[in-house]
Amino acid sequence: MRAGEELPPLEIEITRTLIVAGAIASRDYQDVHHDAELARLKGSPDIFMNILTTNGLVGRYVTDHFGPRAVLRKVAIRLGAPNYPGDTMVLTGQVEEAAGDTATVRVLGTNGIGRHVTGTVTVAVPREVG
Repeated sequence: MRAGEELPPLEIEITRTLIVAGAIASRDYQDVHHDAELARLKGSPDIFMNILTTNGLVGRYVTDHFGPRAVLRKVAIRLGAPNYPGDTMVLTGQVEEAAGDTATVRVLGTNGIGRHVTGTVTVAVPREVG
């Protein structure tokens, strides 16, 4: 881990199944995450991903890069453009700072209409003893 290190991009297809499953798994039963007709009545063109699913995908992106010993210490994200079915979100990241076994990674997730998520993730990667 070193400051400036770039994480490889990760493309995630945004499917209806991903959106609905993420909402159910996080117990977010808001209709805008599973009922397209009600989402349209509320002004959205379709259902859209909830923040907890995005949070999980951001965490997975970072831990997949740093390996099975990686432990998330802090995830701070802000949502922007919604993730709608049929789009692709591309996650990118860069290590902002690294000290000892801890790094802070700046993460950006974009889709076809703009920035879906921005934020930082603090991750610890304990060194193997032995």
